[in-house]
Amino acid sequence: MLTSLRRALRGYLFTIAGIAIGVAGIVALGAMAERIVRFIDGGDRFVLGQISVAGRGMGMGAGFTAGGLLPAAAIEAIRKVEGVAGVQPQVMLPLNPSTSQFMTLTQELVIGMDLSVPSPNRHYRTLPVQAGRFLREGDRRKAVVGASFAVSRRLAPGSRLELEGTAYEVVGVLERMLTAPDRFVVVAIQDAREQWVAKDRLLRTVLASGGVALRAQDLNTGAAVGWRDGADPDVVARRIRDQVAGVNVQIPSELSSLLRQSTAFFSALLVGIGLLAFVIGGLSLANTVAAAVFERIRDFGVKRALGATDWQLGREILAEALAVTLSGGALGVLLAMVLGLAIDGWARRSGQQLFLFSPRLLGGALVFSVLLGAAAAAYAALRIVRLSPAEAIRRGSAA
Repeated sequence: MLTSLRRALRGYLFTIAGIAIGVAGIVALGAMAERIVRFIDGGDRFVLGQISVAGRGMGMGAGFTAGGLLPAAAIEAIRKVEGVAGVQPQVMLPLNPSTSQFMTLTQELVIGMDLSVPSPNRHYRTLPVQAGRFLREGDRRKAVVGASFAVSRRLAPGSRLELEGTAYEVVGVLERMLTAPDRFVVVAIQDAREQWVAKDRLLRTVLASGGVALRAQDLNTGAAVGWRDGADPDVVARRIRDQVAGVNVQIPSELSSLLRQSTAFFSALLVGIGLLAFVIGGLSLANTVAAAVFERIRDFGVKRALGATDWQLGREILAEALAVTLSGGALGVLLAMVLGLAIDGWARRSGQQLFLFSPRLLGGALVFSVLLGAAAAAYAALRIVRLSPAEAIRRGSAA
């Protein structure tokens, strides 16, 4: 049995190659879809873990706390709102103001955090660090960088990073999260405030004029706000909006919806392409397996003439089809991963990642190819066993 199976597999080399190419295409498109799904889910998890509050106006603020100035008095007022559990002042700035875009998850951001206040984000009490350590209270001129940012600039713990003419020591690199923090540069809020003044000419003019009394504690672009256990974050966010003057409040559920809408087109496009690939690839796979079985119709006719039963013949056809589709599916998965990882290796030079080969995707592709191959083989077997041995031999000889 094993000898005949190996011999059959050698005769199915072109079939295996055809299945592999089809499965590789399906897996590659699926990996791109998985990457976008992880990106959206990661952004959702981040924004749903906190209430983001910003000062009104369009200053240098960017990202989730985009806006103008959020003074210390406003932060203190937020702390007194019913349901608020913690407030962490933040400064969020575009690394390069000339190229950054407002409200996007893909731009490079400098995040200044008040390290004396624990992170109120319920899903990220601390950002996960892959190498080195996270910032500690009292750290100055030190930075923790996201995974994509680190790769694009070849940074590691101990590296030197220059921001606005000031040298920073990289003390940690975050784990790859496949969402916004991959492009963060996290520093102490005092350092971020200095960078803000250096970046923003208007702010420097206001401070130099003395027309507005500003303390260092007033230089915040926003704050991350946590809520007490049992409280509804949307309700708490609306209380902040109603009770604290001069602030912009992002309702967590609304911000989550906004983020999903911003990527809806690309998600729908990939889903459509993925479904099309499954249909085309599935039909191609099924047709390839069925055609390969029909090509051996003469051999099966001879075996039936020599006394093989329908059950024996069907079992042989099904075993060959399963072996062929499993081999082609595994080869296709391997081919997609090799090409995808090679492309990602090139793309990571600029901090990008295009593919995500999740276990569910790889397992699903194999199961899909095997089940579809088995179904095609079963159809071909039923067609063959309905023929008389003589008819099967005649058709095989004519082909």
